Amino acid sequence: MDVPHEMTVIEIAAPGGPEQLKVAMRPVPKPGDGEVLVRVAAAGVNRPDVMQRQGRYPPPPGASDLPGLEIAGEIAALGPNVSALSIGDKVTALLPGGGYAGYAVAAAPLCLPVPSGLSMVEAAAIPETFFTVWTNLFERGRCKAGETVLVHGGTSGIGTTAIQLATALGARVFATAGSADKARACERLGAVRGIDYRAEDFVQVLRTETKGLGVDVILDMVAGSYVARNMDAAALEGRIVMISLIGGARAEINMGTIMTKRLTLTGSTLRTRTVAQKAAVADAVRRNVWPLLSTGRVRPIIHATFPLAEASAAHRLMETSNHIGKIVLTM
Repeated sequence: MDVPHEMTVIEIAAPGGPEQLKVAMRPVPKPGDGEVLVRVAAAGVNRPDVMQRQGRYPPPPGASDLPGLEIAGEIAALGPNVSALSIGDKVTALLPGGGYAGYAVAAAPLCLPVPSGLSMVEAAAIPETFFTVWTNLFERGRCKAGETVLVHGGTSGIGTTAIQLATALGARVFATAGSADKARACERLGAVRGIDYRAEDFVQVLRTETKGLGVDVILDMVAGSYVARNMDAAALEGRIVMISLIGGARAEINMGTIMTKRLTLTGSTLRTRTVAQKAAVADAVRRNVWPLLSTGRVRPIIHATFPLAEASAAHRLMETSNHIGKIVLTM
């Protein structure tokens, strides 16, 4: 496959608003040991991209300074010691950065085949959210069939993924969202009850819905003042998993509640893990989630697409929180 010397990229000119995303030209990167070069067809837009643009989430050492944590495309070149992939393979890949570009370098173990029946746009919306939900809800949160789950931010990319996956794997799901319409959208995705957090107290709703038992697993991207409320909403032996800090990094909690309910408070980030650690997640996702994607039981929900050059408009939309599902850039 012919690879050009230069490519179009989206750079962060300076920390700030969406207007700081600028179109630029850069040399096409070369894949290193155990890496591949992907000709990008589409790239997912995620909240960490917004935080990086604002100057609040720097890329890990050695990663591209360009935003973009997930892509789909076609392998254009192989680095040394890559044997399981071939030039021309259509893949979706998790990146530590660099996705807002015509070409991106990806670690070979973090490239998965595009699931059958999915478009490149849909495939680009998978890695960051599906890897995050799998490792947090099912590995750290130990969610299993028959349990009750609360998903905060139910209409976000993470939320729409978590609702579908937990439902498909036999859990009973509740979800919070910022309006009555969004709460109903959560129900259409499989939640037994969407909760409009602006009009309803999710702790009270869950107390009623579970007959006072509480929920077994909570996936939380808010933190801050939600931590204590999550503990109130949790069942005995409940697990609360934090994946973002939208409401702030600090919380005041009653340790007695943890002790009497035997709660587990945990959380994780994905971007800073080693390739080997991410590869273990990728393998689990491929085994457990790819069959659900290939049969259509679970699908990435695409709210809108934008051409790469309009990345700033995509970020503006994300910052309104008016979207349901994923926002994707196309090349």
